[in-house]
Amino acid sequence: MKNLKKSEKIIYIAFFVLTAVYGAVCLYLFYMQSIQPADYKNTYFEADLPYHISMVRDDGWYYSLTGLMYLLFLRIGGGGTALIAVFLALVSVATVIITERFLKKIKNVESGLSCAGALALNFVMPFYIRWAGEHRYISYQSGNIWHNSTYQVMKLCALICIYLYFVYEKKYFKTGEEGLKVWEYIIFAAAQALTTFVKPSFLTVFAPAFAIKLLRDIAKGKAKFVKAVLFGITVLPSVVVMFWQNSVLFGNETGNGYKFSFLETFSLHADHPKVTILLSLAFPIAVAVTMAAGAIWSKIKTGTVPKLEGDYGFILLMTFVGFVLAAVLAETGERAGAGNFLWGYSAALFFFYMTSFVNWIKFLKEKRYAGFGICGAIFTYQVICGIIFFSRLVAGESYFMK
Repeated sequence: MKNLKKSEKIIYIAFFVLTAVYGAVCLYLFYMQSIQPADYKNTYFEADLPYHISMVRDDGWYYSLTGLMYLLFLRIGGGGTALIAVFLALVSVATVIITERFLKKIKNVESGLSCAGALALNFVMPFYIRWAGEHRYISYQSGNIWHNSTYQVMKLCALICIYLYFVYEKKYFKTGEEGLKVWEYIIFAAAQALTTFVKPSFLTVFAPAFAIKLLRDIAKGKAKFVKAVLFGITVLPSVVVMFWQNSVLFGNETGNGYKFSFLETFSLHADHPKVTILLSLAFPIAVAVTMAAGAIWSKIKTGTVPKLEGDYGFILLMTFVGFVLAAVLAETGERAGAGNFLWGYSAALFFFYMTSFVNWIKFLKEKRYAGFGICGAIFTYQVICGIIFFSRLVAGESYFMK
């Protein structure tokens, strides 16, 4: 803060105040969720949190790091859930702050826009049209989810992983002082394993995209084989964790499993699932169309096409992987109908919106005023949809709300 201009200091003070208010509201929301009965009949402050607490307290299911933390908080708090609510509120606050740091440090977004963007990106929800899907959240797909506590924690950990990836990706193929240090490989591997231990969904979208990126680097001669392998094996601890979790969740004795079924997961609660898929991607699609139009115009005018940023391409690949997995896989057994294959896609959507936000800001500098205005109107409506949804959650409504 010392090196900031006075105007920037005012912006950051306002940002931290608003983030603190958001954290306080989240504290209330998560506490009210935590004290609800886990009887599958309650719709007042309906959430997965009571069931997650019950799984570790009553059933002894310890497949997730969040479950172990909940057990610790319960014991420290004498059986009360207040510390769990505090923890989840801090996670929500940290997610907003690290989103701002990502925009500022990784993507070089100006302070005012990085602060406003961080808050907006943690509220943005699908483009709600009742005809397509009557439920504001459950009929669509979103990167912002307040009813599932393990997703909340995974989202923060995944954000840290992506932050580290974009820092380390620029260094791993170099040598000497400019290359990755041993401790950086360890930190990156630990971050991935921690995220997977919280919830394996992120790894299912990150690892395939990561592997494709490394193979492409090798094929194009950007990175030597050994360097790519060293960077790639940072995912191995996470793979071990995921296989262990898979045996717990889908072992023969559980009766749970999965099958191939096209669009079944997307169709669980949507009247027109193909439409809600598009509406869930409204802002990124609008930005992508504007970028494509700009590329075509550039080709006509100058004969050249602007180069697509590698960061955007990687997140786009992650999102595509997440969509394909959610589109072709569905669960069987007691977990059928829960839509759990959407979690990885939801995480990818959060990052897709983030990179789309960065590209949207560039339209103003590039004087693409029509594209900037149209995309901005779509983004604004989707943020309003998120604020409405969140405020109604805080009022005690079910996340199945219409």
